[in-house]
Amino acid sequence: MAFQDLNLSTQLLNALDDLGFKTPTAIQEEAFSPVMSGKDVVGIAQTGTGKTYAYMLPILRMLSYSVQQNPRVLVLVPTRELVVQVIDEIEKLTTYINVRFTGVYGGTNINTQKQAVSQGLDIVVATPGRLYDLAASRALQLKSIQKLVIDEVDVMMDLGFRHQLMNIFDILPKHRQNIMFSATMTEEVETLISDIFTSPQKVSIAKSGTPLENISQYGYKVTNFYTKVNLLEDILQDLDSYQKVLLFVGNKKMADRLFDRFEKTFPDQCAVIHSNKTQNYRLRSIEQFESGEHRILIATDVMARGLDIDDITHVINVDTPEYPENYMHRIGRTGRAQKQGTSLVLTTEKEEEYLEIIEDLMEMKVNQLDFPDHITISDELTPEEQPKVKEIYNPHKRPNDEVGAAFHEKKAKNQKTNQGGSYQREIKKKYKKPKTKGDKTFNLKHKKRKK
Repeated sequence: MAFQDLNLSTQLLNALDDLGFKTPTAIQEEAFSPVMSGKDVVGIAQTGTGKTYAYMLPILRMLSYSVQQNPRVLVLVPTRELVVQVIDEIEKLTTYINVRFTGVYGGTNINTQKQAVSQGLDIVVATPGRLYDLAASRALQLKSIQKLVIDEVDVMMDLGFRHQLMNIFDILPKHRQNIMFSATMTEEVETLISDIFTSPQKVSIAKSGTPLENISQYGYKVTNFYTKVNLLEDILQDLDSYQKVLLFVGNKKMADRLFDRFEKTFPDQCAVIHSNKTQNYRLRSIEQFESGEHRILIATDVMARGLDIDDITHVINVDTPEYPENYMHRIGRTGRAQKQGTSLVLTTEKEEEYLEIIEDLMEMKVNQLDFPDHITISDELTPEEQPKVKEIYNPHKRPNDEVGAAFHEKKAKNQKTNQGGSYQREIKKKYKKPKTKGDKTFNLKHKKRKK
C-alpha cells in the first residue's frame, strides 16, 4: 500500500512526498482507519516503526481549520526530549497546513509557555507535570480537547506519573477520543486502559516485547564495570563499524563515570545526557550526536526513551536492565525505519537472571560472543560493586533499646515544654506588660477608673 491509498489530503501527501516517504509502515497502515473512526485505540508496535505518524496523520487529516483559542488535540509524552521530537515531526507534516501547535515541559520558564499558549492553539504536546501546572493556573484551558494521545505510556508509569495523569483525566472533557501507542504492555498499563478507555480497538502488528527482525543482537559475559569499560574502549576503536553508537547505562553516576573515562580515550567524540544535566545541555548533546559531530552518546533510560535519531549503527547496553521492557526500548533506538541495526548487551554474573527474563519476553536467545583474550580483566570495583562488610559481633555495641550507664534524666528546669499561647498569657498576667499601644491606653483608663 502507498500513502495515496489512504484517505489523506493533498497537503499531507505533499508533505510526505517532500520527506521522501512513499509507503506507510505496518502500524501506520493498520491504525489509520481505527483512529479516523473516532473510537478509542490502543496500538502495539515495536519501537522504530513510526508510531508518531501512525496517530498524527489521521488526526491532522480530521483537524479542520479553526480560530478558537483553546487546543483540540492533546499529546502527552514522558520526557522533554520527546516533546521536542514530536513537535518537530508535526512541523514536518504541517508544511502545507495552517495548524497552530506548541510543546510545553518542565525545566524552563513557565511564564514564557503561558504566553505561548495564550496566542491560541490547535495541538499541544506536553509532559504531564507542566501541563497540569498550566491547567491549574488557568493559563491553558482543556475544555475543548477532542482527542487525547498518550505516547510511551509505560514510561510514564515507570516515572510515577500515574497520579498526575489521573488528575489530568479528571479535568478533560468526558466525551473525547483516547489514543495510546506503546512498544510494551505491562499490567499497570492494562489497568489504566480499563479505567480510562471505552471499548478500545486494539491494533497490534507484533506481540508485546517482540524485537525487530532487522536488529542483530549479541552479548558478552563480563566480570565487572571497569572490565566492561576496557572491552568498550577496545571495540569502539573500530571507527568504520561503530560510526554512531548509543550507550545505555543504569543510572546517572554510571553515566558520568563512563563519560569521564571516554573523554580521555575518545576526546571530542563523546556526549552524555541524564536528568541532572540542564535542558540546553541535553538538547545540545542530542544535536551533536544526531549531526555526527559526536559519534558516541551515553544516556540513561529515561533521557533517551522515545528518541528518534537516524542511522544509529549500534546500541550497547553497558548494564543488563532489570526490567525487560527497558531492554526492548533501548535496542529499538537502532534499526529504525527498516534499516539494519546491531545491539550489544554486557552482562555480569549478578545480571544473568535479568538476561534470562529478557530472553523469555522475546522468546529468543541473545547470541553470546567469546570474551577477547587480550582485554584486561580489571580488579577495580565501583562503590556499588564493592562487597558490603557486615559486623558479625561487637560486644561493645549495645542494642538500640538498651539504656547505657551514662544515661540520666533531665533536670527539672530542662523538662519545661513550649506552652505556646498559654505561656504568653501567663507572662502577660505576671508582668502586666501590654503588647501594643492600644493596650497601654486601655490600662491607663482602667487605672483612672479605679482611682
